Amino acid sequence: MASEAEILDELRRLRARVPQLTGALATGVDGLLLAQDTPGVEPERVAALTVTALGVAVRMADATGQGDFRELIVRGVYGYVATYAAGRGAVLTVLAQDRVHVGRLLLEGRRAGARIGELVDAEAAAEAAAEAVVAEERTDPAPRPKAPPKTTTARTRTARAPRTTTGTNARTTTES
Repeated sequence: MASEAEILDELRRLRARVPQLTGALATGVDGLLLAQDTPGVEPERVAALTVTALGVAVRMADATGQGDFRELIVRGVYGYVATYAAGRGAVLTVLAQDRVHVGRLLLEGRRAGARIGELVDAEAAAEAAAEAVVAEERTDPAPRPKAPPKTTTARTRTARAPRTTTGTNARTTTES
């Protein structure tokens, strides 16, 4: 997956943009913790709960015809827990105080989720490409000979003989 340092940097930038955030973490859709900035909270536990909530939210959106999962907001007495889709392979979860401006939380959470999604998806694509190369090398261990370089020949035009109209055209003649 993407570099933990890059994701952690994005989490810290998010917390700087929204001062009422009390924590943020990114997990893979499989529950693997990618990066976290959650003082006072068990990140592995929150990651596991995030994936569980994600499963329910995805099914709810699908069952109600609302399309692909984008975000889930939970409001408690003391604040908010917001979960955002982060590309195809990750999820961003943020914790916020009750006094957070919810519009700002949504806007910045979506932006951070998109950025983390780009990081994770780009890394996954690079890994898939590398695995494809390795798999191809395993199935075809013999090096392929290089094709000889193509030689190009100059094309020349030959002049056409002029058309002659010595004969009669059957379509245009009429007999009287």
